[in-house]
This record gives sequence, structure tokens and C-alpha cells, in this order.
Amino acid sequence: MPNVTPTPSAEALQPPRVLIVDDDAAIRELVRRYFERSGFVVSDAGDATQARAALDREQIDLVLLDIGLPGEDGLTLTRYLREHWHGAVIIISGRGDPIERIIGLEVGADDYLAKPFDLRELLARARSVLRRLQAPAAATAREPAQPRSYAFAGMRIEPDARRLIGHDGDEIALTTGEFDLLIILVEQANRALSREHLMQRLHGREAGPFDRAIDVQIGRLRQKIERDPSQPDLIRSVRGVGYLFSCPVQRR
Repeated sequence: MPNVTPTPSAEALQPPRVLIVDDDAAIRELVRRYFERSGFVVSDAGDATQARAALDREQIDLVLLDIGLPGEDGLTLTRYLREHWHGAVIIISGRGDPIERIIGLEVGADDYLAKPFDLRELLARARSVLRRLQAPAAATAREPAQPRSYAFAGMRIEPDARRLIGHDGDEIALTTGEFDLLIILVEQANRALSREHLMQRLHGREAGPFDRAIDVQIGRLRQKIERDPSQPDLIRSVRGVGYLFSCPVQRR
């Protein structure tokens, strides 16, 4: 599968493309019709093999992925997508246990919705994820002569290209949610940000009393950018508040 970042900046000219991956044909058809009526171009797959084939031949912006697939399950496929593809993933699962949701986020999903679900909520979450993916491209279109980057701790963020370059010059693969979270932290370096603020910025909703989505994403991000994730220097926990990016940032 080619490691190609989707180009959602063309949304003004062409509608977003979504791939529904579920072994239940009735659910695929229900979601397909609803999203097509809402202006999406929709493809579908009944298992992981069909999903990989669809991603190889089509430009997909968002995957709606069931966990309980026959053969290769949705969590395994999500891990594969995070290593080989840079689009957005929303897991849709009949397993509504909070632990399952945490696992889904830990393996790289951008959001998680339990079955049975409301089609309106699914559509709202899909649009929210795509807006985050499209925001840098829209900024580029408004300011074509103003490329920018952020440098910190020997690493460099290229927001318009949605790339994080590591100490060795190689790109560090981040999920959509991880990249957006890092940008928020870096742009407000040395300022303590609450979980509620981060949840609202990332997911457009308030955090529930037992919602660990932000903590999970912070943990994944630390694994990728901290020298010692068990003793983080860059993303510090602020007791009773949330998180703070404590490294000096150069804006270029």
C-alpha cells in the first residue's frame, strides 16, 4: 500500500471520500446511503483484505472501521493503517466497554463510536475528524507565500505538510489526532492546558468524568517524541490541570 497522505484541500472541488469496513452488509448499506445523501463519496468493504484493496486503488480520506471483522480484526487493521497510511480512522464497534475504547485509541484510531450508534452523531464525528485534517491545507491556500515550521528539541514540525521530522532527519509517523494534539501543545508552549480545553479543540466535545481519550493520545505522543517516555521532558503533566509543553519552540 502506498504511504500517501490524503489531499483534503481539494474538498472545495471534490467531496470527501469515506471507506466503510464492516462485515454486516445491512450496516454498510445504511451508512453508505446516509453519507452519500450528505455529500460523501462512499466505498465499502466486508473484511480487512477488501479494505486494503480499496485503499490501494482509491484515494480515501476517512475509514469507518468495525472491530469485529472476520479473519484479521479491526484493531490489527488499524495498526497496519497507522504504519502505512496517513488518513483518519474512526472505529465503530459493538464493544462498548471503556477498555475497548481506550485500546482502540491506543492502536491509532482518531475516534471511537459504540454500536448501536446514531447516524447523525457518526456524521458529526466524521466531519470533525476531516476538519482537523483539512485545516492546515486551508491555511496554506490562504497564505501560499507564508510557509512555517516549528523547531524544538532537535525536531521540526511542518504544519502545512503535516510532517514531524525527528533528530535523524526521518519523518516520525503520527496519527491525525496525535499531530493535531502536538500542534496545539507547541503553539501554546509553556502554558498549562486543561483536558477539557484539549478535548474541545480536538474532538469538538467536552470530556466526560471517566474520559481518558486525551490521556491516551498524550501517552502515544510521548512514546514517539520523548527520549524517555516514563520521565517526559517535553510534555509535562500539570497536576489538577492537564498538560504543558515545556520545551522552547522556534517559529520559522
